[in-house]
Amino acid sequence: MRAPVLPLLLLVLAATIPPSDRLAAQAAPPAKIQAALRRVYGGDLRTDSALIDGATVYRLARGDSLLGFAQVRNVKGKDQPITFMVATDSALHLRDIDILVYREAYGGEIAYEPWRRQFRGKGPSDALMPDADIRGISGATISVHAVTAAVRRTLQDLLRWRAEGRL
Repeated sequence: MRAPVLPLLLLVLAATIPPSDRLAAQAAPPAKIQAALRRVYGGDLRTDSALIDGATVYRLARGDSLLGFAQVRNVKGKDQPITFMVATDSALHLRDIDILVYREAYGGEIAYEPWRRQFRGKGPSDALMPDADIRGISGATISVHAVTAAVRRTLQDLLRWRAEGRL
């Protein structure tokens, strides 16, 4: 008996795609991103974007005033990607993070305001360590650690890109 060729081919192709690209394929709907940007920065925004090292960075302004930067990324939770947005002011201090798409069965509390609020005002020089300055959530340990580490990496990337004059 012959094994079906198509499922095997799909499995082989999926294995050849780097995990970061598989995560990048999981995106948030554009309307959800725009709603999150309006929530964080207010209305009447001028938004432009730049592609830096394969990542889209949003630059947000109102009139001639730069309000900050935002980036949507994915990080692997326990089993599924978590799509989140990091929103900073012009000095790269966090205005907010937003969990745009949470796909895990448990741990969705990381999308709640009380947990996200503790990131506000933190910057690239802050440690952002779970269970130290970022409170954990029972039942969401992996998600808390994954998102916290990803937010820290995002801030470091933004800082590096700004230092290189690319932001």
